[in-house]
Amino acid sequence: MGSKKSFLALLGVVLTLCILSACGGVQGQEGAGEPEPPAQEEDVSQEEEPTPEADPASATPPARPSTAGALRVEGTQLVDKDGNPVVLFGVSTHGLAWFPQYVNADLFKELSGWGANVMRLALYTDEYGGWCSGGDRDALRALVLDGVDYASAADQYVIVDWHILSDNNPWVHADDAKAFLADVSATLADRDNVLYEICNEPNGATTWEDVRSYAEEVIPVIRANDPDAVIIVGTPEWSQRVDQAAENPLTEQNVMYALHFYAATHKDDLRNRMVAAVDAGLPVFVSEFGICDASGNGAIDEEQADLWLATMDELGVSRVMWNLSNKNESSAMIWSGSDKVSGLDDADLSQAGRWLKARLAGEWETPEVTLSEQGAAAGGTSASAATVTFAQGDLTVAARLENSWPVEGGTCYQYMLTVRNDGPACDSWHVDVPFAGEVALVDGWNGTYAVSGQTLSIDNASYNGHLDAGQSATDIGFQVSGPGAGGIAA
Repeated sequence: MGSKKSFLALLGVVLTLCILSACGGVQGQEGAGEPEPPAQEEDVSQEEEPTPEADPASATPPARPSTAGALRVEGTQLVDKDGNPVVLFGVSTHGLAWFPQYVNADLFKELSGWGANVMRLALYTDEYGGWCSGGDRDALRALVLDGVDYASAADQYVIVDWHILSDNNPWVHADDAKAFLADVSATLADRDNVLYEICNEPNGATTWEDVRSYAEEVIPVIRANDPDAVIIVGTPEWSQRVDQAAENPLTEQNVMYALHFYAATHKDDLRNRMVAAVDAGLPVFVSEFGICDASGNGAIDEEQADLWLATMDELGVSRVMWNLSNKNESSAMIWSGSDKVSGLDDADLSQAGRWLKARLAGEWETPEVTLSEQGAAAGGTSASAATVTFAQGDLTVAARLENSWPVEGGTCYQYMLTVRNDGPACDSWHVDVPFAGEVALVDGWNGTYAVSGQTLSIDNASYNGHLDAGQSATDIGFQVSGPGAGGIAA
């Protein structure tokens, strides 16, 4: 607006004030002395855009180890050394053996500049190159310790993550877990910025009692070296059953419970479960989430992701996004065509990476959430709780209905499977999933699929066919439609 117009506007306001003052003021208006603007200046207010509501987590600078010190758990909340509430928001590496190049000082510092105050170091246990599956343990240990150093130099907190997945039950490698965590916690005992996640995603037939008893053995190993470290414990069904943990939590102090979500798959049902768990007094930590679907490589839903973020802000729940890599999948925050390992421009970022950068900076409009309504709804039946388990030969299949949505002429249903080998080691596997009626395959991942009438046949992919006795193939997912798609008839 030009200076001349501004002057005329000011003059108009002054004249109006003088007239109103001579007439005894403004009657019936709240805040007397704030007169209506002159009519000719209505375009001034029209040109002033309302300020978007800032992300509450970004309204103040993020908590840093240099000022907040060692964290602890009070009630459902992380707090700093002075008892002030703290929310951690950052990013997880992908498997350290697969993408080690992104664990570097420059990138961690850069992410800190975006606003990330926590990094998660994902050490796979039973995946290819993992700690318990032939990986170079010396190199992996060095990478974990280097990552802690880089996060410390960037004034960030850091999570050392014992990343179980295809081993599904943390007891499978409990001895290795205790040895690794004893070693690392002794080495890092003087660090105030280190948290420990002791079982990433228990899944398959693993129960909360399995996880709870495992935690009761593993936590004292860390406590022997670091008595006050914050420890994150996974929950069953890929760290989604915080409700089960809330019914029978551990007695240890400074413990939080993991919830993982992927926004295009996990919506109101799981979000309500988180709200209800926190309302019940459970300290929840979202140690892994994505804005895509549960496969890590499907459609992105930013609207649902923002609802999750707003809800976590209302509850004071810390969160870490998956994943720091350029893997050709929608959950990776770096574009697959970029080989940069630091100095990232927006052109180097995927849609997920750009979303994360904007949300860390508070550059978004926070959707309204009503926690009381969400908590009340949490007692309903969740699609993600509908799990069918059946045996085929030496295999046990756990099929879980994750989500459903309307499509033209019907409904599409998304399922996730775990295939466990209960027999001798095998190099391939095959399962037939029976439905109550005819189905059509819409999409599938981590397997080879074929449909015949009411049966969906799944063979292993090239990389997940070998299963040792007791080992499982996980993250096998598919989407089906048709008259029988809503239920597995096993």
